[in-house]
Amino acid sequence: MTVITTFREKRREKQMKYERSVLRDLSIQTLKERVQHYFGSSRITSGMIMNTGIEEACYDIALEAYLLGAKFSKFGYFGEEPDQVRLRCVNEEKHLIDTIYNFFLFWGSGEEGVMSETLYYQCEQYVHVWWREGFEKGQRRHKLRLH
Repeated sequence: MTVITTFREKRREKQMKYERSVLRDLSIQTLKERVQHYFGSSRITSGMIMNTGIEEACYDIALEAYLLGAKFSKFGYFGEEPDQVRLRCVNEEKHLIDTIYNFFLFWGSGEEGVMSETLYYQCEQYVHVWWREGFEKGQRRHKLRLH
């Protein structure tokens, strides 16, 4: 007797396989350095980064943004500019930015409300840098036919 699988299951398996292969290019050291660069040097967030829960949340958002960029890199491979491709996933990227921003506001000490605009721009840049890196790595994988 044969096992019946749906297209949704096959698509999900293929997506998981691709995500695993893309994440092999990423190192934990790079994640730590970027978190320290973007949030450890700021007066607003430097005290919060010592909390491991917040640091892990930053890692999660970085991985999601990286995978989002890698997922949409196929459009760049076919000739679209990165800014045009970014417009395709603006809702997902906005969700990631809002998630990390609200996380900082929730777990912060209260001074973040005064500097909330600066904090939001930091979160936006952090997500954008990870999206861009995932996009570039994904494009490289498409060029090498590793997708």
